[in-house]
Amino acid sequence: MLDATMTQQLKTYLANLREPVELVASLGEDAKSVQTRELLEEIAQLHDLVSASFDGTDARKPSFVIRRASDAEKWVRFAGLPMGHEFTSLVLALLWAGGHPPKVDADLLEQVRGLEGDFNFEMYFSLSCHNCPDVVQALTLMALENPRITATLIEGGTFQDEVDNRDVMAVPATFLNGEPFYNGKMELAEILAKIDTGSEEKAAEKLSAKEPFEVLVVGGGPAGAATAIYTARKGFSTGIAAERFGGQLHDTLGIENLPGTPYTEGPKLAGELKRHVGEYDIDLMDLAKAVKLVPAKEEGGLHTVEFGNGASLKARSLILATGARWRNLGVPGEAEYRNKGVAYCPHCDGPLFKGKRIAVVGGGNSGVEAAIDLAKIVGHVTLIEYDDKLRADEVLQKKLRSMSNVDIVTSGQTTEITGKDGKVNGLVLKDRKSGEERRVELEGVFIQIGLVPNTEWLKDSGLELTKFGEIATDEEGRTNLPGVFGAGDVTDVPYKQIVVAMGEGSKAGLSAFDYLIRTEPVEDIAQAA
Repeated sequence: MLDATMTQQLKTYLANLREPVELVASLGEDAKSVQTRELLEEIAQLHDLVSASFDGTDARKPSFVIRRASDAEKWVRFAGLPMGHEFTSLVLALLWAGGHPPKVDADLLEQVRGLEGDFNFEMYFSLSCHNCPDVVQALTLMALENPRITATLIEGGTFQDEVDNRDVMAVPATFLNGEPFYNGKMELAEILAKIDTGSEEKAAEKLSAKEPFEVLVVGGGPAGAATAIYTARKGFSTGIAAERFGGQLHDTLGIENLPGTPYTEGPKLAGELKRHVGEYDIDLMDLAKAVKLVPAKEEGGLHTVEFGNGASLKARSLILATGARWRNLGVPGEAEYRNKGVAYCPHCDGPLFKGKRIAVVGGGNSGVEAAIDLAKIVGHVTLIEYDDKLRADEVLQKKLRSMSNVDIVTSGQTTEITGKDGKVNGLVLKDRKSGEERRVELEGVFIQIGLVPNTEWLKDSGLELTKFGEIATDEEGRTNLPGVFGAGDVTDVPYKQIVVAMGEGSKAGLSAFDYLIRTEPVEDIAQAA
């Protein structure tokens, strides 16, 4: 089941076990059950503290429980095989059940242990979903730390009938006590914020109590991480306030154009950036969604950023790096059928459309790459491009045209997404040259039409924005407000690329350094007078 490399890695990790771990499987006669037995037997052979039994009675077969032998009330269940992107989740579940301490903020752990009430989570994942492991691992940790929390983690491809019956058409999909809880990526802190009453107020108090920063970075994508590293290295007190550290990296799979790194994946790069930030004295504040900017009244004064939880932070200089998000089509049916056939992440949700008919809207690199990947899974792909030709790199176009189950439509305008019984069943396509409309029957629509800057919160701040809503910056990343800089996809800098965002973030950090050493703080001026 495990290849030699995975076996050696797992053996190395299991050396960290401190107490016995039990694996209890519920198996059928199918091939997946045979594979599950093989996997668990292999794991049990790697360490004396791990035992496997096959007398489980759970209705989901194959499935298996991982539990601490000394405390059987703390357990997590995997239904299906947690391989692919979830192999790391399996390893962590074994380690945590075996007493190895999780690398999680102590306050969050105490919050998990102190939760009152019964929380029974069920979560559906796919093996190709790069957003799922964060949710899987968060729920695993919660279940192993609090006996009143259970977590059943289900590989959707193995339980397709169940997925269809519960209308799961996008992963990660999480249910709480039998009811839909959340669709999409969530980290531990986000889950706790949703279920722990009063946690938001406590977080706001903690945030507002912080002393003013010399540099406050708003946004935690590649631009935000780069700029924080640069200012921290200069010796300035630096904070990062981010709604989600890593930003769009979490929605990006293969990255092949980062110089010096032939191949990596977005979530992996996000983790590496977080570790790099952690090497410096940088105050990282997650789940901090900025809602208002109050600029300093005079040059050298303190700028204020207000957040959705009621907190506020002050800083002598600000670097705005809030990035961008997927652009919506804005047609009837899109919002209604989101996560019910309308999707934005082909790698996460593609396996749920195995053998089905889907459309990809967008003929740039993202759209064509999505169509290529999906064509390997689904029954048929219709790629729709608004322009009269595709805009993707020629090498990608050539690959796409070689695939037999792909139709390419140019000069096509999607005017409506239709559905029935709560699911997508087609779209209306208009030929922009002839004006003719036709309906395309399908089960899924993946939208890949570019980005929208996250600047709505800045519109009444006095900050100059372009007609596209981007922050207007000069060649040094400066905005029209003294001490306020912009970096990355949120600005009017052309070419929205990871490497460009990193460069612009570094430049903005250096510009903030220059501003700070040349500008006397207002309070110092007042004292001198």
